[in-house]
Amino acid sequence: MFKKILIANRGEIACRVIRTARRMGIATVAVYSDADARAPHVKMADEAVRLGPPPASESYLKAELIIDACKATGAEAVHPGYGFLSERESFAKALAKEKIAFIGPPPKAIAAMGDKIESKKLAQAAGVNVVPGYLGDIATTDEAVKIAGDIGYPVMMKASAGGGGKGMRLAWNEQDVREGFEATKREGLASFGDDRVFIEKFIEAPRHIEIQVLGDQHGNVLYLNERECSIQRRNQKVVEEAPSPFVSPEMRKAMGEQAVALAKAVGYYSAGTVELIVNGADPSGKSFYFLEMNTRLQVEHPVTEEITGLDLVEQMIRVAAGEKLAFGQDDIGINGWAVENRVYAEDPYRSFLPSTGRLIRYWTPPPVRTDELVIRVDDGVADGGEISMFYDPMIAKLVTWAPTREAAIEAQIAALDQFVIDGISDNVDFLSALMQHPRFREGNLATDFIADEYPDGFDGAPADAQFIEDLTAIAGMVAVISDERAATIDGQLGPPVHPRANGSSALMAKVTRCGSSRTRAGRSRSPTTVI
Repeated sequence: MFKKILIANRGEIACRVIRTARRMGIATVAVYSDADARAPHVKMADEAVRLGPPPASESYLKAELIIDACKATGAEAVHPGYGFLSERESFAKALAKEKIAFIGPPPKAIAAMGDKIESKKLAQAAGVNVVPGYLGDIATTDEAVKIAGDIGYPVMMKASAGGGGKGMRLAWNEQDVREGFEATKREGLASFGDDRVFIEKFIEAPRHIEIQVLGDQHGNVLYLNERECSIQRRNQKVVEEAPSPFVSPEMRKAMGEQAVALAKAVGYYSAGTVELIVNGADPSGKSFYFLEMNTRLQVEHPVTEEITGLDLVEQMIRVAAGEKLAFGQDDIGINGWAVENRVYAEDPYRSFLPSTGRLIRYWTPPPVRTDELVIRVDDGVADGGEISMFYDPMIAKLVTWAPTREAAIEAQIAALDQFVIDGISDNVDFLSALMQHPRFREGNLATDFIADEYPDGFDGAPADAQFIEDLTAIAGMVAVISDERAATIDGQLGPPVHPRANGSSALMAKVTRCGSSRTRAGRSRSPTTVI
């Protein structure tokens, strides 16, 4: 087993890896940019190495600086987390050249799955269902229009090297293709250095379901059930849960076996995720298709951990050290239900405008781990920290587990109400409203859920008459208590002032404005209350 590993990342995932490494008795090395010099992951690690200025291109994305840090500290292995260098074939190769272990899959698997066109061809060859479409090079807009017409509208245009919701455009007709094809090429080139675009059939009423796979270097590959990630905004996941309320045992087995077949076809080991699109309008559950494979640890991996009892980071470390998996497919069960919400620094009341700045106050729900309830907060921020413009705006991941889906959702609502985040805007109210939405509670999900249910944006959930009445009474009590306290403090106002002496009215009203208050239905704006 490794004695020391370096985490080539920041924020919550760096903290997450450090916690597991510490439990395994492995020393850790953090890396940081100038913007993260006082970040929690830097304080948690046994050692820390500065990389450079705040922009990721000058710090976290510079492979040579990571390798220099390994050499300087004696780190034997690197865990890349997610994002940054986690899916760079060149980074894994560079580490191997320096005889530093990469806690992730082999470079050839990263390369094979990193190209969406080639990965779909490999998936087809491995017997995996793929979305009908055209995987060849498309040179011109006219050619794209012809291909889209042959496939049948609606279609999705995707950048071959895209990811994270970038480089994707939906086309309902020829005009959409003409307006969007060149834009998709430009976005692919600007974001990923690759302007190739492919076109595939758009699955209506789609559900986004993914299969977690785990393999070792001895040829063993398992699937660890599925996650439902259909609640998305602009192709970015917002809510994840495991298992899926849609997937039957037969469907789970079929999906899992295809995911394992694909992983074996590319010699995969470590943790990885096969993403699938499912036709939610097909109750048979047979209409599922391969989207892509993410050759890294996913943001939403905690929900899989909670229903399987496995620590995926630990398994990645053990696999990278050459160990065999200590369990088989028959040992993987489903225990209870887990839900994850991503808490972002954004303002849902202003079209989800990103928010940056100082975290003046940051309180989270206390952790709980019992046989009936788990409340887990994975984060990498603290009071006084800064949400920087340079990195992803995710503040924390709130994970709850309970024996049933209903109980896990109720735990989310209660835990979300306990967040206190001051200094920046956050999306906690929106997440609470999602958890209480009747359609979500029913499990009637699709990737266009948010667009359908909030077409005009989010403006909070209405408070009922009883709540307003209760809030008014509380405001009155607060005003009375404040006045009584103020009356016991001498000399606050100086010498007495008589209203009639300066002609002002003797009538005074004490007014207490109740600030916004979180409710079980989101955030309610209370009217001014006159006491």
